Amino acid sequence: MHYHKYRLIIPFLAPALCLYSLFVLWPYAQAIYLSFTGWRGLSDKKPWVGMANYERLWNDNRFHEALTRNAQLLIVLPIVTILISLTFAALFTQGGQSVKGASFYRIVFFFPQVTSAVIVGILWSYVYNPNIGLLNGALGALGLDGMKQSWLGDQRFTLWAIVAVAIWSSVGFYMVIFLASMQSIPTSFYEAAVLDGAGRWTSFKDITFPLIWESIRTSLIYLAIIALDFFVLVAVMAGGTSTSLSRNAEVAAVYMYDQAFGGSSRWGLASAVGVVLLILTLFLSVVLMRVTRRETYEY
Repeated sequence: MHYHKYRLIIPFLAPALCLYSLFVLWPYAQAIYLSFTGWRGLSDKKPWVGMANYERLWNDNRFHEALTRNAQLLIVLPIVTILISLTFAALFTQGGQSVKGASFYRIVFFFPQVTSAVIVGILWSYVYNPNIGLLNGALGALGLDGMKQSWLGDQRFTLWAIVAVAIWSSVGFYMVIFLASMQSIPTSFYEAAVLDGAGRWTSFKDITFPLIWESIRTSLIYLAIIALDFFVLVAVMAGGTSTSLSRNAEVAAVYMYDQAFGGSSRWGLASAVGVVLLILTLFLSVVLMRVTRRETYEY
């Protein structure tokens, strides 16, 4: 019986499995192999160096600093993005139904998601420009000249200015996800809560939050993975991967890119960084899935 079932399933899965193996698993296997070599990227010679690349990363303060920034992002990016998204989603729903004008705001908030991350980074680079930027111009117009900064040029602000852009561009996407989850909750739940004297905060805490937890959990894991990557905005807004600006906001993915393409052509070392990020991503995903596991509510 089971044999006949698998004989029917395998032909349908085979094309997808072949493509997945070719374009995902095989590159992973190649990267793992290259991480144990001293390959320079151009030669067909791949001298075996064993654990030398990993030992170098272990003793590289620059790599440690990059991972520290990733760790900071792991705390800030998911929590702030989810809190803001939940707040807006709750404001645009009432009793499980959309409030007037919610569709318009949903489109406005979601718009950054349909724009390339490179375009977003370039636009915000102009916003942060210390001389002609919109942000400093707005502060000056409000009489807050003392708050003007070189947002991307000052190492105190570079990373967090870029993180603010990442949060701005992500909020709309997660807000739409939370809105969809909230609107799927039966209105009878909220009606019963109102009859029991529950206010809006109590209804959100006792009804909405538990019933949309799976969406929050998935968003948390996805944002954590983004925090471990965070390459595009840093590379675009900090002017490349080898500039003094990028060093102020350098994360592990930028460090990896610089090792491969920044002139040193240490592809073996870059592959080792990729393997470390792969292991950290898998480990973090498993931990978050276990830690955030809760009883599923059905309705």
